[in-house]
Parts: sequence; structure tokens; C-alpha cells
Amino acid sequence: MKAADEPGFREFVSSRRPALLRTAYLLCGDWHRAEDVVSTAIVKLYVAWRRVACADNPDAYARQVVVRTWLDEARRPWRRELPVEMLPDRPLDHADTAADATVRRADLRLLLAKMPARQRAVLVLRFYDDLSVERTAEILGCTRGAVMTLTSRALETIRGLLPDGAMTVTDLEETL
Repeated sequence: MKAADEPGFREFVSSRRPALLRTAYLLCGDWHRAEDVVSTAIVKLYVAWRRVACADNPDAYARQVVVRTWLDEARRPWRRELPVEMLPDRPLDHADTAADATVRRADLRLLLAKMPARQRAVLVLRFYDDLSVERTAEILGCTRGAVMTLTSRALETIRGLLPDGAMTVTDLEETL
């Protein structure tokens, strides 16, 4: 990268890093891994900065790099995790809406952690980042139909993981 390009890169990274980190966190379910994914993605963006700066939508380009970096990391054998049972702390009185939101977010993180990587990516991109089917397909490098299938399967996976009487998929969509 030329010295003249560095201020633009620094400004872009400082303004977009929090959003990229939130997306990575929802994908990873762990702030430390999210930091690692975003750091690796920033290095990739630095190397390709001329291409990124000329892109129609640099934010979308950066998000795509984060998602693909996370998918690459998730595929590595030493990154595979063994599932363990984790129970979130639940308040006894559900009248507190802030506590309810915290519980829903904790439940969502647990559900996302149990899902296959591509299904998790589709849910985060579609419902958290509020991207269209077409844009999600572009980021994941698949067809529009594949995104719709993955979304359907992801929601079905969540329904299968939710105990009876727990939050509904609509509650999860609102939490995202």
C-alpha cells in the first residue's frame, strides 16, 4: 500500500471495526475469537486495499472478508469444538425487560453455537445485518436458492433446539 492510501485505510478501519466485530462475534460466539477473525480480516483488507477502496460498497466487501475468514477458521481441524452443556443464568422474575433481553441474547448465543457454520452465517447476515437474500448469496459465494435453503434449515435447526415453551423463532429474530 502506498503511503497516500494509509489515512483512508485507517479511517475506514476505525469507523467500521465495531460493526465488523459485532458480526464476527455473532458468528463465533466468543469475543476473543471474533477479535482474531476481525484482525485477520483487517490484514487481508490492508493487502487488498486498492481493490477495496475502488469497490462499489467497501462495507459489504469488508463484511464478506470477515464472514469468509470466519468460515475458513471454522473449517480448520483444531478449531472444532466439542459441544458442552451450558446453562445461562435466568432471573426468577421475568418482569424485568432488560433481564429478559439479556437472557434472550444468551439463549441466542447458545443456539448459534450449536448450529453448523454456514447456517449460522446465513442467520447473522440475513437477520442481524439485515441483508437481502441476493447480498447474502454474494457474500457466501452461493446461489440465491442455497441461501433460502440454508435459512430454512437454520430456522428448522433452531426450532429443534428450542425446548417446548421456550422463545419462539420470532423472539429470536427480534433479538437478532
